[in-house]
Amino acid sequence: MKTKHLVSFVIFTLMSVVQVQAKTTLIHNIKGYTPTNNQGLKTFRVLAFREGKVVKIGNDETLKQFPEAIRIDGKGKTLLPGLIDAHGHVIGLGNNLLRLDLRGSRSIEEVGNKLKAYAQKNPVGWLVGRGWDQTLWPDSKFPNAKHLDKFISDRPVVLTRVDGHAIWVNTKAMQLAKINTQTTSPSGGEILRLYNGVPTGVFIDKAESLINKHIPATNRAQKERALKRAGEHLLSLGITSTHDAGIDHDTWQLYQKYAERQILPLRIYAMLGADDDKLTTMLEHGIIKDTQDFLSIRSVKIYADGALGSRGAALLEDYHDRKGHQGLMLETQPHLESLLVLSFKHGFSAHTHAIGDKANRIVLDAYENIFKTVGGKLLRNRIEHAQIIHPEDIPRFKSLAIIPSMQPVHATSDMTMAQQRLNDTQLQGAYAWQAFLKQGSKLAFGSDYPVELANPFHGLYAATTRMSRDEKPEGGWRSVEKLDRTQALRAFTLDAAYSEFREHKTGSLEQGKWADFILIDRDYFTVPHTELDDIKVEQTWIAGDLKYQKP
Repeated sequence: MKTKHLVSFVIFTLMSVVQVQAKTTLIHNIKGYTPTNNQGLKTFRVLAFREGKVVKIGNDETLKQFPEAIRIDGKGKTLLPGLIDAHGHVIGLGNNLLRLDLRGSRSIEEVGNKLKAYAQKNPVGWLVGRGWDQTLWPDSKFPNAKHLDKFISDRPVVLTRVDGHAIWVNTKAMQLAKINTQTTSPSGGEILRLYNGVPTGVFIDKAESLINKHIPATNRAQKERALKRAGEHLLSLGITSTHDAGIDHDTWQLYQKYAERQILPLRIYAMLGADDDKLTTMLEHGIIKDTQDFLSIRSVKIYADGALGSRGAALLEDYHDRKGHQGLMLETQPHLESLLVLSFKHGFSAHTHAIGDKANRIVLDAYENIFKTVGGKLLRNRIEHAQIIHPEDIPRFKSLAIIPSMQPVHATSDMTMAQQRLNDTQLQGAYAWQAFLKQGSKLAFGSDYPVELANPFHGLYAATTRMSRDEKPEGGWRSVEKLDRTQALRAFTLDAAYSEFREHKTGSLEQGKWADFILIDRDYFTVPHTELDDIKVEQTWIAGDLKYQKP
């Protein structure tokens, strides 16, 4: 009898736990907003969710429908769907948060002082950092190795430019990599040189590998620390899902391990790096989707050209500030097409980095050719960045069903530099968000962190104002391409979810979808535009679980 009673008690206890777990939770007294799949923007005062998914959104009458529900007073806060960053680099962000951060440095001297301080705290091995941008310096010129040698000469130093498309190294690093006047630039890369042919210490795009291959590889423990740190940071910014734009085989394994253990910090849609030597192995493993929608791997990230700031973006005409130079194609069109074929034959989408108008045209040509011969048009393929596009090529995104995956902060951080690099004719199709929307294209917005800061409210501000954070130029740069607040929010939520095949799972707070949402400190739709970038996240929830609480 004692055993029978014990079994009954255990069953009763388990049933009670299940009933508690299955209980509906109501967050009320909120200003709720959500885009929807077919009804535009909806507002609500109450959100009901159970077992991680939305049961209903409604008004105060909804409270009466769930008399037994757990109630949480939202205290008048604004509630939005969890934000989705459609283009970032998770491990890179985590590493940046753990390494030397040079973002915003206004001179070589400032970089050098930060480097010296970092070296004192990290007395052994290579010194690695990221974030310098010569366009912020007084003369806007690229630096050289001797500038770094003045600060650190006995240890190798490798500093990545803010956009990731150039590195600046000291003489010690070049010596260890055996770089000299006879070293040739690889296809798709450039070694900047002095008048006598001596390398300056700046290596652009594929030339970076001449140095980077000598840096000791990041081990698994370091990647796990970077993932943890990046996850904490993204959650604090209201990002519940992120697209990781190009992962290697080790990260591919790490994500699967974390997904199986259900310990990924947020939802991740990861793209396989096309340059990884184990790409075929990963493709043959097949598409990866977990039942809780925390991990999705079903696309390949391909690089077509470099970046505008380092003059690596491939242009149809010369750079306005460097005659005779039209940037760098990192892949030939035939090789791009072979990568598309490889991706499509395994059922994977292809997401291709293209910044310059020449690169965008070549990539569009490649997609069009392969769609005719192999198929793949329905795979929600994307062009990542799509920054400078010839106006004649914009309609091709719609006809080829290519999603422009763009980063609003690039427009406002690049605008001064872009006007130096390009003439007005070249800028006609630059950062053309409204042009894409008017033709019926869906926009997937992100930040390209750690190139830019990951804060999505900086992106929402940039998208709706086309101004820098100090409110210049008045009225916005090339303001015809500004978005309204609903359009911008949709690009960071529902349409970003569409671009990862999850618009029926995430991206909005509709019945049956995951209860991913954030509470913020002011009303996104009513605050003055000057305050949009100052919005702070108070809470971040994923699948009905509180993942971040503002201290």
